[in-house]
Amino acid sequence: MKEALENLKKLTALDGVSGEEKPVRDYIISRIKEHVDDYYVDNIGNLITYKKGTGNSPKVMLDAHMDEVGLLITQINSDGLLKFRTIGGIEDRVLVGKRVRIGEKKIPGVIGFKPLHLQSSKERSGTVDKKQLTIDIGAKDKDQAASKVEIGDLAAFAYDPVEFGDNKLMAKALDDRAGCAVLIELLKHKYECDIYGCFTVQEEIGLKGARTSTFQVRPDIALVLEGTTCYDVPDTKEYGMSTVCGRGPALTVMDRTVIADRDLLRHIIKTAELNDIPYQFKQTVTGGTNAGKIQTGGTGAKVAVIALPCRYIHSPVSVMDINDFENMIKLSKKVLETLPASITLYREQGGKEYV
Repeated sequence: MKEALENLKKLTALDGVSGEEKPVRDYIISRIKEHVDDYYVDNIGNLITYKKGTGNSPKVMLDAHMDEVGLLITQINSDGLLKFRTIGGIEDRVLVGKRVRIGEKKIPGVIGFKPLHLQSSKERSGTVDKKQLTIDIGAKDKDQAASKVEIGDLAAFAYDPVEFGDNKLMAKALDDRAGCAVLIELLKHKYECDIYGCFTVQEEIGLKGARTSTFQVRPDIALVLEGTTCYDVPDTKEYGMSTVCGRGPALTVMDRTVIADRDLLRHIIKTAELNDIPYQFKQTVTGGTNAGKIQTGGTGAKVAVIALPCRYIHSPVSVMDINDFENMIKLSKKVLETLPASITLYREQGGKEYV
């Protein structure tokens, strides 16, 4: 498990905003190429791996997305400050004062807002609008800024991983580098079923990579490995906590994109209980994952989601419990090891069912 955690730290330290996942993909290839029978990168940037199973069993797709939320540079002002748009769902209020690094050169910058001392009473009581924010890269004017940054460059949050507190890790992009790290570990082992490990792109802007990867793989069964919302902080009612940090990986029953397959979900639950692996249910139905696209791709697939609870998700830095991460690996591996014996696939033909 130590190697898995180190992989996760390295993955979160890389920048891979939606549309520019190559640094993340290159690192993943270096970690999995000796453990799979084949791999390739498709035209949209998905990394699709194949691992032959030991028996005649269902085709299983494992999905984890490589991209993270970030910013897109849209304008360079005459004073050298940069205007931007958000990529993915980022709350405007979390942007103020945050460090970023821009483009391939990783130009450092900070997101600036009018100081409290200069705000009117109306501005102090109002909401923050990203239209009022700019990125300061220390340039004296537009020409100097343009020599370092181009319109269309992507900016990632500049926060490296730190272990702290009671077995916790704070890092950017835990959604979904945690899933990527879990999938890397799963590909090190042999299973009866054929495994297609898909590290997908552009999940944060519409589940795009999952659409094309599913079309290519056409799985019978899919397991989506994700980071999910966690709000177990003071003054929050228990019913408002989608998940709780430290109670194990979270299973999705339903969200706005998918209803998990009941048979597959029961198998995951039974596997967790038989192996004394803690788990919890995601108690809210907000948000969505690649499971929605995978479920309806091709001729359809049985899908389920195993997710890591992450506090402050879609912000410059999130927090996870390391035990949850390790238990997510254990549970996913056990699910795959026992899958062929517990999941039945039916295809109707001529009024008869063939297994």
